[in-house]
Amino acid sequence: MANDITSTPEHFYQDAAKYWSKVPATVNGMLGGLGSVSTTDIQGSKTLLKQLLNSKFPPGRSYALDCGAGIGRITKFLLSELFDQVDMVEQNAAFLETAELYLGQSLMERKVGVMFPVGLQHFAPEPKKYDVIWVQWVLGHLTDDDFVKFFVNCQIGLRPNGVIVAKENITSTDDVDVDATDSSVTRPLGVLKKLFDQAGLDCDRLVKQHNFPKGLYAVYMFVLKPKIDVPHATETLKSVDGVSD
Repeated sequence: MANDITSTPEHFYQDAAKYWSKVPATVNGMLGGLGSVSTTDIQGSKTLLKQLLNSKFPPGRSYALDCGAGIGRITKFLLSELFDQVDMVEQNAAFLETAELYLGQSLMERKVGVMFPVGLQHFAPEPKKYDVIWVQWVLGHLTDDDFVKFFVNCQIGLRPNGVIVAKENITSTDDVDVDATDSSVTRPLGVLKKLFDQAGLDCDRLVKQHNFPKGLYAVYMFVLKPKIDVPHATETLKSVDGVSD
């Protein structure tokens, strides 16, 4: 990926922030005009999450983290229903302000913990705080190096039996698709797997989201668990270029 827009990280992040600053703080805005897929998306996610919570060695149900939270769609309809508390990470502070209204006073008081107005490239969770870290439709806004660093940091934030779930669009080829409009990339399956591996994560389960409209990217959910030898965030991160070694 050395020759795409992620080779200039500063402009890559600035352009994305500029794009999202103009997006309406609505479900339709968060989903790029495809608000109609929200219910199907949540159903698929909830099915997987319930399976994990009822597995032989399940994560706890105390605390979840919603990464790239937007106005709180996933917090509202998924995580708050299954966990005692949910923290939210979202770089656009205006979206978090809207989230307080969207989620409502009762849910905010009962379920929502900390709202972090910061990009994932700058975020590191509190150690051993979260049972599940949910990351959806936001990884395309991270460079490869920051992608790996983010997931290294996430492992530090997991409680015993904790898992990370990443839900992302996948290209149908081995090429990385670049979207200059919102300053993002969509990676192929092989690149994502390689980046997860580089971050010290095993893909415990890979589940495809079904019943989305035709013509959209395929969407997969990755259930990620730390390997025995977890790398440290301070280690030098090797960049990944495509799917080749």
